[in-house]
Amino acid sequence: MKQYNVGIIGATGMVGQRFSLILDKHPWFNVVCVAASPRSAGKKLKDAVAGKWKLQDPLPEAIGELTVLDATADVEKIASMVDFVFCAVDMKKDEIRALEETYAKAECPVVSNNSAHRHTDDVPMVIPEINPEHIEIIEAQRKRLGTKRGFIAVKSNCSLQSYVPALAPMHDKYKVTKALACTYQAISGAGRTFESWPEILDNVIPYIGGEEEKSEKEPMKIWGHIEGDKIVDATEPNITAQCLRVPVSDGHTAAVFVSFENKPSKEEILQAWKDFSGVPQELQLPSAPKQFLHYFTEDDRPQARLDRNLEGGMAVSIGRLREDSQYDYKFVCLSHNTLRGAAGGAVLLAELLAAKGYFD
Repeated sequence: MKQYNVGIIGATGMVGQRFSLILDKHPWFNVVCVAASPRSAGKKLKDAVAGKWKLQDPLPEAIGELTVLDATADVEKIASMVDFVFCAVDMKKDEIRALEETYAKAECPVVSNNSAHRHTDDVPMVIPEINPEHIEIIEAQRKRLGTKRGFIAVKSNCSLQSYVPALAPMHDKYKVTKALACTYQAISGAGRTFESWPEILDNVIPYIGGEEEKSEKEPMKIWGHIEGDKIVDATEPNITAQCLRVPVSDGHTAAVFVSFENKPSKEEILQAWKDFSGVPQELQLPSAPKQFLHYFTEDDRPQARLDRNLEGGMAVSIGRLREDSQYDYKFVCLSHNTLRGAAGGAVLLAELLAAKGYFD
């Protein structure tokens, strides 16, 4: 595979830090520049994150030596250095939309962790195992933007990555009519650690701004289809969600209740999960888990501490499948929110785009 030079926009934040770890020694992607806000610009990345590094593993030495550029003022310079950028900035949504389009119009493709463009009609929002065909909308987006290479592609919200992959093979085979998901979300999803958020200890917060709307709405785009120059949302299944912040460092857990048009047996569901794979597995993309969905037979699994790092944090863990008195079935699932759910999911999307020639 061709080697690509990449940049990390928003490199000082928690997701940006995770990008640095994932991309260090990546077989396809070479980090050649990092960018952040003006207050960090001009410093070496290692100095810009000094005292603010939030991950257990240290900042890779080579990436730490890169001088931080200004994410907004240095767009043209960054675009001249890279084949594409990852974007994980902390800004207002309208500012993010404008910034990402500025990079795209500078003929610099953007693979975004941000939510600002998730509901732009011609921007693909992709879980690579579920809706890889949505990247085909990029040609329509390029026409709108007036670009030859530049485009924006995004990954979905971290919370729904715990349960939508578990619903996907069942929806394909048996048509899910409705689902209820209660998510129990780690503090890293808020960019926090226990040191910076002691109030979360011995506590559960029953509200995460915007999460429930994202968890209910974004799956409709993922299950949607391309029609002309836009992606049209699906109308089913009907999903309702409730999202809570819990004192866990990493790993979003979901309790899921689901009903079907054609109710499968428990054995059929287990087989559907076992057999489920997608284009990333077919193409053997570097970040793709060999087995996307793992089912645990133990009553007390999956657990965040034990299972969040399964297959490099890129697999989804499922357990406790059983019939329900109000829905057809219920189960529990888990994904690593900053790996599969954030930076890792964006890297896997970039690998898909690279394999399909969208950066060439």
